[in-house]
Amino acid sequence: MRTKNSEKKSLGIGIKRTPQRLAILDYLDGNTAHPSAEEIYRAVSKKYHSMSFATVYNTLKTLTQSGTVQELTIDPDRKRYDPDTTLHHHLICLTCRKIADMPGEIAVDVPRGVARDFTVIGNHVEFYGYCAACRKKRKTP
Repeated sequence: MRTKNSEKKSLGIGIKRTPQRLAILDYLDGNTAHPSAEEIYRAVSKKYHSMSFATVYNTLKTLTQSGTVQELTIDPDRKRYDPDTTLHHHLICLTCRKIADMPGEIAVDVPRGVARDFTVIGNHVEFYGYCAACRKKRKTP
């Protein structure tokens, strides 16, 4: 059973509440840019000068393990983080690497022979193309 004191010390997800962790959560709250750890570090360290990259990275790892954020590996150059843990998919621009959310469910049938030894519990679909700004620069349809 929780006490009022423990609620003040915990984020409610089993990790200790610190100003740095709260700053990371505040930065991610409502953030749809799917930032990398480096981008989060640059933004948060402006306010918290003593913030280390290791703190950001370790906090993101903890938040991912707790299910508070999703770690996206759709960018080959770096992991990105998504505070939206609802079922959704992503559109990725091949030029600028912008990532956009695509809400909703997409039915994907896994062939029986492939899924014979698996219990499928979810999926994530990625769409690749060009965002409007990059398409305009490229003058492609």
